[in-house]
Amino acid sequence: MTSGVGHKVARLLGIQLQPKDPYHHVNDPRETAHFNTDQTFVEESPRVDDFFLKLVPSGPQVWRYLVSLFPFLSWIGYYNLQWLAGDLVAGITIGAVVVPQGMAYARLANLDVQFGLYSSFMGVLVYWFFATSKDITIGPVAVMSQLTGAVVTDMAAVLPDVPGHVIASALALLAGAVVVSIGLIRCGWIVDIISLTSLSAFMTGSAICIAVGQVPSLMGLSGFSTRDPTYLVFVNILKHLNTASMDAAMGLSALAMLYLIRGVCMWIGTHYPKHQKLAFFISTLRVVFVIVLYTLISYLVNRSLPRGTARFKILFDVPRGFQNAAVPVINTSIVSNLIGYLPATVVVLLIEHIAISKSFGRVNNYRINPSQEMVAIGITNMLGPFLGGYAATGSFSRTAIKSKAGVRTPFAGVITAFVVLLAIYALPAVFYYIPNASLSAVIIHAVGDLITPPNTVYQFWLVSPFEVLIFFVGVFVTIFSSIENGIYTTVLLSAAMLLFRILRSNGRFLGRVKVQSMLGNRVIGNDRQQPVPGYGTFTGSQEAPTRNIFLPITHADGSNPEIELDNPYPGIFIYRFAEGFSYPNAGSSLEHLVEHIFAHTRRTNLAHFDRPGDRPWNEPGPSRKDMKAAAAAGVDAGIIGVDVSLPTLKAVILDFSSVNHVDITSVQQLIDVRNQLDRYASPDIVDWHIACINNRWAKRALAAAGFGYPTVVPDGPHRRWRSIFSVAEIGGSHSAAAAAEVEVNEKEIARSRRQTAADVEVGNKQQQQQQQQHHHRGPNDPKKVGTGGSESVPRKSTVTFEDAVLSLHQKRMSLGPELHSGRTVVAPVHGINRPLFHVDLTSALQSAVANVEGRYEGLEEHH
Repeated sequence: MTSGVGHKVARLLGIQLQPKDPYHHVNDPRETAHFNTDQTFVEESPRVDDFFLKLVPSGPQVWRYLVSLFPFLSWIGYYNLQWLAGDLVAGITIGAVVVPQGMAYARLANLDVQFGLYSSFMGVLVYWFFATSKDITIGPVAVMSQLTGAVVTDMAAVLPDVPGHVIASALALLAGAVVVSIGLIRCGWIVDIISLTSLSAFMTGSAICIAVGQVPSLMGLSGFSTRDPTYLVFVNILKHLNTASMDAAMGLSALAMLYLIRGVCMWIGTHYPKHQKLAFFISTLRVVFVIVLYTLISYLVNRSLPRGTARFKILFDVPRGFQNAAVPVINTSIVSNLIGYLPATVVVLLIEHIAISKSFGRVNNYRINPSQEMVAIGITNMLGPFLGGYAATGSFSRTAIKSKAGVRTPFAGVITAFVVLLAIYALPAVFYYIPNASLSAVIIHAVGDLITPPNTVYQFWLVSPFEVLIFFVGVFVTIFSSIENGIYTTVLLSAAMLLFRILRSNGRFLGRVKVQSMLGNRVIGNDRQQPVPGYGTFTGSQEAPTRNIFLPITHADGSNPEIELDNPYPGIFIYRFAEGFSYPNAGSSLEHLVEHIFAHTRRTNLAHFDRPGDRPWNEPGPSRKDMKAAAAAGVDAGIIGVDVSLPTLKAVILDFSSVNHVDITSVQQLIDVRNQLDRYASPDIVDWHIACINNRWAKRALAAAGFGYPTVVPDGPHRRWRSIFSVAEIGGSHSAAAAAEVEVNEKEIARSRRQTAADVEVGNKQQQQQQQQHHHRGPNDPKKVGTGGSESVPRKSTVTFEDAVLSLHQKRMSLGPELHSGRTVVAPVHGINRPLFHVDLTSALQSAVANVEGRYEGLEEHH
């Protein structure tokens, strides 16, 4: 009933419904009798309702989704003392590192140091509930702090009545909401649009900006703004070196000590492996050691001065506890002014964290879920502002330390949270004397590792020179403009490069060559004892096995240009798409296809224009003078200017191995090219064979456009179509042929074992006889048994069990017809209802050649 109504509506609207099976001949037993298979296979097209039904989650899928939001449920039940020991060491170590780093990064964000501690506490406390990485440590980081500081500075001019920490908390809350939304809908793959080049340029440019911006604080310089573009800050540093104060002594010496301790520890770890673990922990805690040392020096220097004064800049009073805990202030004024900063903030939150977590996951042999990591980052940044925290994300330096410290589970974050909590409540009095210059030294030392080393840039150059150009452009834009502009520039340039590559991609025409595989100086398969029996395309024959491969005729893939590629067949072309086949590159790819065909073929009907006026303007043909000369010479005017040695176009084979999806534009352009080439080859027809289609929806689209089926011509020879299919055995290891092979193998092994036992018995008897003869003849008898004696008994060669196993492949292949005849069940790999869709290029070429030759045989019989 529904079908009938649908057909009536289609007729009313003028819609021409496509028959379910355009190649209806395969349903006729007379047409399929020559397939010679035990079973047939008719491939059904995918249905639209099936596609949407797959999008609807089932009950188990909904449950798995809900459970995946809390990954700790999968391992918390197995927690043990050994894991706790590793987490204690790592958690305490990170706690000791994050306290000074958090305070230093808060100053980078134009906030008081306690806000860095708040962010550090919430980051490590919340993350473990949602984490899929055991190594990541969430908290304040240099780049995010620099970006937050820029936003706070800008908003101070727009919203002067709103404190900076309120702006920073609102920014974190808004960015966290965006990130957690992306994670909940499981779109973590979105970070993959940011290339490694963009990430490296962003990190390098940001590190340089941060380091240069901290030099004035490191040396006590004054008289200029450190929020200007980096190049201006650098110029002003050179201009104001004469304003340096005692801060330079506290900063430069602290920075030198940090690098000195790390260098000494690396040297000890390299030359004294026994002390490598100790050297690692000393190097890890060098920041703590330097801050404690310089805090002690500051205390000794400034303790006699009135409170609030010092000989160099120090932190002074740091509030105890969570003094700024409150509901974040979010209103339309704040949101409207922060909305423009959200894209850069979200990008910074995501790319550094996801890149670090993936990297350490590969190093430590576990997988992270990017979408779930976004949930963790988002919730952390949504809850942090309630304690006064600002935006936090994964830290590369602390993550590396945590991994090397032997962390076992994400629960180590809870231990770190206790350390930070202790610092918030117990150590503010000590924080009073921390020198600002020493904190700047900590920042510069930390961001130095974010700069991409020259050797890495050189490796980038070897892989993709153009991307190195993008890298330097991103770094320069960051230095001469801002971190946000550097991010946008590298991402846009990478996207433009990808789009250009897709838009201007041209496929390649392929030629065929037969190859053999060699192992050492032997052709594999040419020996009776093959080193790898039954592998690949070995046939077991005495001749060297060969296989067809298809290479670009221009050798653009780097193959040996001295190897000559065979033309598949006169008038048959094999074309492989390079970067998929969709609307951006369909025109370029097909234009290249048509141009090559026109250059290497000629029209089938050379005299297809009766009068000169019938010719199109862009193909005027020979001049009147040439036509008169041809008429005088008795030559057909149609061949003037035509290379008659060129073949006519007969078939086109498309390699879809690099194509996963097609769209309306690409299919329509393919239809237009098919019609164009049909007119070019008229009155002949052009067969279109398509190989290696990877997607059922692509098959559906191509079949709807008329591809996959032979062209039906009205005079009947299409009935002689030779359908060539690739078939495979049904059943695999449980098939009849496999069972027969196992039976033959067992018999062969048993026979070999019996033969081996008999040979051993004969050998024992011969050895006894030899010993008896040697005993009677004496040791000096010249006719003793053995090598060199005239009465030596020849030893019978023994067939070992391993020899029998190695020869089984040849045995099986030599029994091929007898073994498999009548017992093997085979079926087509692809549907027989679409005979022009092929599993590989070899079958496509076989089908094309067979039907081109069969077509001419049919025409001869027809005439």
